[in-house]
Amino acid sequence: MDSVSESQHQEGPSPVQGHADLKNSHEHGAIAVQHFHTHSIPLDMEDIERDWDKPIAEAGIAAKASVIVRVGLLDLSAGTGSFRVREMMHRIAYPLGVHVRADVNLTDIEAACTDGKDRITEVIDLPSTGVNTERIWLLEHFADWFSVNLGEESMYHVQPEVSQGLMQHLDVRDASQVSADLSKQLRKEEKAERAASKPGQDAVLDALEDASRHTDPGDPRAHQLHVHETDWSQSAMTQSLAARAADERKREAEAHGATVPDARESNFPDHAAGHVSANAAKPAQRRKSKLSDRRPPKEYAEHFAPLDGEPTGAGNGGRGITVRQAHHRLDMIEHRKPLYSPAFAGLASAIACASFVFLLGGGPYDMVGAFVGAGLGHWLRRRLFKHHLNQFFVTFVCVALAALACTGTLRLIGMFDPVALQHDTAYIGAMLFVIPGFPLITSGLDMAKIDFPSGVQRLTYFFCIVLMATLAGWMVASIVHLNPTGFEPLGLNPWVNGALRFVFAFLGVWGFSVMFNSPQRMCLVAAIIGAITDTLRLEIVDHGVPAEAGAFIGALLAGLLATAWRSSVRKGWLAPHFGYPRICLTVPSIVIMVPGLYMYQAMFHLGSFDTLTALDWAFRAFMVIICLPIGLAMARVITDKSWRYDI
Repeated sequence: MDSVSESQHQEGPSPVQGHADLKNSHEHGAIAVQHFHTHSIPLDMEDIERDWDKPIAEAGIAAKASVIVRVGLLDLSAGTGSFRVREMMHRIAYPLGVHVRADVNLTDIEAACTDGKDRITEVIDLPSTGVNTERIWLLEHFADWFSVNLGEESMYHVQPEVSQGLMQHLDVRDASQVSADLSKQLRKEEKAERAASKPGQDAVLDALEDASRHTDPGDPRAHQLHVHETDWSQSAMTQSLAARAADERKREAEAHGATVPDARESNFPDHAAGHVSANAAKPAQRRKSKLSDRRPPKEYAEHFAPLDGEPTGAGNGGRGITVRQAHHRLDMIEHRKPLYSPAFAGLASAIACASFVFLLGGGPYDMVGAFVGAGLGHWLRRRLFKHHLNQFFVTFVCVALAALACTGTLRLIGMFDPVALQHDTAYIGAMLFVIPGFPLITSGLDMAKIDFPSGVQRLTYFFCIVLMATLAGWMVASIVHLNPTGFEPLGLNPWVNGALRFVFAFLGVWGFSVMFNSPQRMCLVAAIIGAITDTLRLEIVDHGVPAEAGAFIGALLAGLLATAWRSSVRKGWLAPHFGYPRICLTVPSIVIMVPGLYMYQAMFHLGSFDTLTALDWAFRAFMVIICLPIGLAMARVITDKSWRYDI
């Protein structure tokens, strides 16, 4: 089978409409789901709809591809680079026995999928691009939940039980809190098991029961999850645990010369969830199990079969999850409301840009002006994006508002203190909330992986946004007769200056993380990394190191610290719910290093036809810009074998 489906993707509907459509989808199958995905795969196509309630491992290539490509589309819409999108699609395809060859660009994916018998090509695209780090994080958990329920090891998180529980509570607004509660409960159970063996305890089910206390079915902020399951005892996770327990009992019986009936050949009773062997729920034992012990899905392709060619079913009894269940969870991930309101996001933008101004050398008046301008600008930006307006138009309007608000604030303060009228450079800081840090960094990482089409597209998008922002700022400066000459030295004690740099770098990275829709725990981790790296960068530049080298060292250190954080989680030194994707930690921590002041100065002098000065500022900005992704790429090469070798 060789087919192509071309369509488009659009943002989710209003909460009321989304809840009604999800309910209709639950009642009428894939027919209602198509309304959400007019830009992507039509899920009501006959070859997908006929497999809607089949275990996905037994479904046809069209149904498998619909999940694989949709996961890639959601990851792409969250702002991540093409190499991560391909990696995510392969993680979903592997347990299904599907090979994927995908071309990923800024807003589109062309993927060819084959299972050794049939093949299909999907072409999907996005109308726009954006950043949503919470979605990137949730998709990592989805991939682990998907793999474990198809009999594979989790590939990203140390304790797959956290991913399993999180996928059962996607209706909760604060998924990060659910993850933390599950992690803490599991750690308590592990300590209790080590202290004294208590048969009959099931750490996973106890953790899920504890997390369910945070679920409010009547909360209008998020939609309820419809998993199309009779109850928890019939869920895929319980079937997987039951199968593992049965396998362990069978091996123990064979070792003693006895026989035990295979639970996968009989109907597992509804009440068995409460009687799953404690051995099957012990995370320590599951971590010790090897990948070779997992059995592949029933429809595994021949080229993915074990070397011994053992024709066995899936490790979860051959039942697995259905196509419906996979898409329902993807629905919940896709249509989650932003974690923060426009007003709170505007406050975070104000704090980030005010902190940015201090790090550039600005004083209190400059920070106040940037605070007011950036806060109003980003608040309006969020409001306009809600109506799906063109990104470049929104950027121009919001930057103009931010610059005017900043200038007006300083003029108002100048009525009481004329010194405020001399701070003409402050409005540049008020514009910095529009810096597209994710496209800039991911463009460099994509090109480091020899993916030039995606890298060049992302870099072009970055320059287009910067061009619109600087053009709007220059026009405002021309109208109100501003002359940005830079910030006056503050004359602070070096130790006091270093301490303040650490504080404001922390606040700046926290603010940008909120703007990227990161959960608060993720924001704080990124802020710690950013505070360390940016303070070091500024200090070594003060001691004579070129700004370009300082940017490289700062980005390299940010990548190494993010990797060290991930390794600490994997080794159990940190709780498993702190296992955030590297890109969600590194990009917010180094976006504050992007030379927005240099880029604006280049545009300002270009508008004044002072071409030599404009070129000087432009090349300074260019050198710093290219050093940031190079530093991150070097950190990945040092710490990641998949980046170290070209294979």
